[in-house]
Amino acid sequence: MQAFIVEHYGKKNALKQADMPIPELRDDEVLIQVHAAGVNLLDSKVRDGEFKLILPYRTPFILGHDVAGVVAKIGPRVRQFKVGDEVYSRPDDFRIGTFAEFVPVKESSVALKPKNITMEEAASIPLVALTVWQALVAKGNLQKGQKVFIQAGSGGVGTFAIQLAKHLGATVATTTSTSNVAWVKSLGADIVIDYKKDDFEKVLSGYDLVLNSQDGETLEKSLNVLKPGGKLISISGPADLAFAEEIKAPWFVKQVIRALSFGTRRKAKRLHVDFSFLFMRANGSQLQQITSLIESGVIRPVVDKVFPFESTNEALAYVKNGRAKGKVVIKVR
Repeated sequence: MQAFIVEHYGKKNALKQADMPIPELRDDEVLIQVHAAGVNLLDSKVRDGEFKLILPYRTPFILGHDVAGVVAKIGPRVRQFKVGDEVYSRPDDFRIGTFAEFVPVKESSVALKPKNITMEEAASIPLVALTVWQALVAKGNLQKGQKVFIQAGSGGVGTFAIQLAKHLGATVATTTSTSNVAWVKSLGADIVIDYKKDDFEKVLSGYDLVLNSQDGETLEKSLNVLKPGGKLISISGPADLAFAEEIKAPWFVKQVIRALSFGTRRKAKRLHVDFSFLFMRANGSQLQQITSLIESGVIRPVVDKVFPFESTNEALAYVKNGRAKGKVVIKVR
């Protein structure tokens, strides 16, 4: 099969298109014939080596964290899916590899594709949708009437988070550039701050929850918009000690994580707010709940651009550039 692989870690190292064997199917996995694959900032960070401490992939390996396609084969222990099913998934860590013609995925991480959207739209959903679901619902426990600040409203995570937060009955504030203000409001945002003109820290206060997806400076400022007892959940770091325990990190990695998050944890404690880091986990049953929201029209996928399979490197560069409105997808089949 054709696939795009990371031969060597590094920012300047393009993915290499190569002929690879179809990965062996484990008993509890389905083999998905890939029709489309979502492209995420996580992909370029993994390629660049930024996650080597917590995700030490051995090169060469196939990149890609989002898939939509058709079940081509099932393992002997698989019960929920059959050959021919249209499915989508965010494969588990250490079993990624959706920039390829086939990818094996654990049955428990797969869901049936929403019937009312295309393969390309479906491929745009799993990673961002699960990230948002786990941040706002599972970890943040966002309730009707609460106020949530979602950074970067026009990005892949932002566009999904705004729609889900509105569905949950929250008041939603977000940031975006001048040209996207009206569009982000159309997704459901109540307060849209043009970051080129205004500082969100001076506009917002008394928030229950912040979803942080930006840099360290933005995170520091975001702690100030929370009310006492409020929560900041960061998906862009720094990792916290709970995460280090969760991944059973070695002692030296725990010390690095402790040091990197020290300043943020200290400031959060001083402000009487809660800081935590979220590294999204593959989860088929949560994805099935998201399918229901998409099929009922509550949430619509936002796809900025679809690249052909052979232009995978261009797609990755486009995402890293940070200008995408919504998600970027590779059409494999």
